[in-house]
Amino acid sequence: MAFLKFNKSELVNLEYSLKREIIEANKSGACCNTSIVTCNTRRYHGLLAVPVTEFGGGKYMLLSSLDESLVLGGKQFNLGIHCYGDTYEPRGHKYIVDFDAFPVPMVTYKVGGILFTKTIMMAPDNDQVMIRYELLEAPSKVSLILKPFLAFRSVHSLTSQNAKANTSYETVDGGVSFRLYDGFPDLNLQISGKAAFKSQPYWYNGITYSDEYRRGFNCREDLFVPGSFTTEMKPGDSVVFSASVNEVSQKGLKRKFSDYLKKRQDVNSNHDLLVRNADLHKSVVNGRERINAGFSWLETGLLRETIISLPGLTLYANGDKAEFEKILDTLIEDEQERLFRRTTQVESPLRLTDTIQQYIHFGADEKYVWKKYGKTLMGIIESYAPGCRKEVAMHPNGLLWAQMDRTALSWMNAYVHGHPVTERAGYQVETNAFWYNALCFAIDMETRYGSAKSGFVAKWTPVRDLVKENFQPTFYKPEWGYLADYVDNSHADPAVRPNQLFAACLDYSPVDDEVKSEIVMTINTELLTKRGIRSLSPRNEAYRGVYEGSQIDRDLAYHQGCAFPMLLAPYIDICFKMMGSTFYKRAEYLTEGFYQDINKHGVGLFSELYDGDPPHEPHGAISCACSTSALLRIDYIMNQYKEVK
Repeated sequence: MAFLKFNKSELVNLEYSLKREIIEANKSGACCNTSIVTCNTRRYHGLLAVPVTEFGGGKYMLLSSLDESLVLGGKQFNLGIHCYGDTYEPRGHKYIVDFDAFPVPMVTYKVGGILFTKTIMMAPDNDQVMIRYELLEAPSKVSLILKPFLAFRSVHSLTSQNAKANTSYETVDGGVSFRLYDGFPDLNLQISGKAAFKSQPYWYNGITYSDEYRRGFNCREDLFVPGSFTTEMKPGDSVVFSASVNEVSQKGLKRKFSDYLKKRQDVNSNHDLLVRNADLHKSVVNGRERINAGFSWLETGLLRETIISLPGLTLYANGDKAEFEKILDTLIEDEQERLFRRTTQVESPLRLTDTIQQYIHFGADEKYVWKKYGKTLMGIIESYAPGCRKEVAMHPNGLLWAQMDRTALSWMNAYVHGHPVTERAGYQVETNAFWYNALCFAIDMETRYGSAKSGFVAKWTPVRDLVKENFQPTFYKPEWGYLADYVDNSHADPAVRPNQLFAACLDYSPVDDEVKSEIVMTINTELLTKRGIRSLSPRNEAYRGVYEGSQIDRDLAYHQGCAFPMLLAPYIDICFKMMGSTFYKRAEYLTEGFYQDINKHGVGLFSELYDGDPPHEPHGAISCACSTSALLRIDYIMNQYKEVK
């Protein structure tokens, strides 16, 4: 039985199918992203996007799409589909009768007496997408025509017909090679078996991406079609098409596809799906392993997203401590500026302590960990001393004050017309919770395993004590029963937000147990949903429960009501610590909805965010590292408590 089911009768309904997207990605950083009917609806959609070192390592779309046509008895059936304004042409989706997501995406077409499948797979070790076509049934021999649409542009931009494009090609083994512009890699288009390429260069103008149009972005581009491949097939035949930055062996394409497919693990459980998604977000480029924050527009190697998602994607996914350290070591090397000097993510360097603590809880030797990472964690703390950072200052009360004009200095960093939606200038509750946790951990570890000559413990112990003394009086309001989100010179912000959660859930908490309970109760009643924790209480007049509309509408909603799965992991963690195994059924209830949603938005994927209002539809990046990591951490925690039930 298939792990993931689709309504077969709805596949021909574009309202249904265009909302459902697939991702194929590999360790080299290349990816394929499109809808389940292979009609591109975003600028980020295409069959082959690859990182290009010459352009700073950003991702570039080489092959946008590949139109298939079947010719039987002189009659041609076009299986492709593109949007031109309000018109879809050709309308090949009408022939689709089935779709399977695992182990790799496969679309089944039926037209007349022809039954035909298309299977898409990324090569795991090369910037290469492979598409296998199989003719399962046909009354006689069929001609397959393949027409590639070339883009050669950044995934964040669109291209137009121009005279600078080099439309010439070179012949390669079983195909042709293109490089439209200088600096790009070659795009080698090859096909197994006997095939003929017919050069018919033509620009297809005005291809429209409906999701971009709906959001008010530039949405039309021109794509270059150099010609077409034609090959003959009889029932039972298969053909493999390859698009790659490297020329490959034509004869080995079919065997290579089959070998890769055999190695793909099928998905038979929620845990299988989580592990598969964890692997999707890890890439190795030039020997350096990093985490991709989300597909398809979030970047690789981001500081905050890597720190948050690292334990889940490594330790809780496959128990790989070596991989955890390898990614962390790369991050520390890459992010010296943000970790030790300046950043608009003021709490992110401090979050690293929590990541290290999770590593120790998972079983790492704390003496070894401190010896390796203690200098980094102490250096981060030293960087928050008075006068070291312009964006954040340690005040005489020990607390951190974050402020830069018209700049969001927290994870709530959406902007509208250049102004932050949630600036939160002042004492931020989560930043100071992470600050206290970092101080306590570093002082304890350095006391046990550090050098008596360092002076770190003597210097920072009084600061730790000041933070402990002043945190609760500054943020906790007994008449409210919860913590202020931030405190500035004029007031304590009463908005009920999830940032207070970190004052309760970190290893070292700056609040009393009674206040912890009140924090959890407040989150229960105002922020908790079946798709994560809301970013703002519905009782607040600024609350926006649906993430839709223009870019401005969505930015206004992003941190003003959207629910985030990544916040559910620390919430469930603290609930288990407070209630023990009696919380198990509740944890099941709070996570089961994510697995019910995997046949929409990102197919088999976990979205970045959800509407704060029921039915909590998924939005944002279709596959999010932080969301996947959170569910892996929850899965790990639940298994621990399941064992002691």
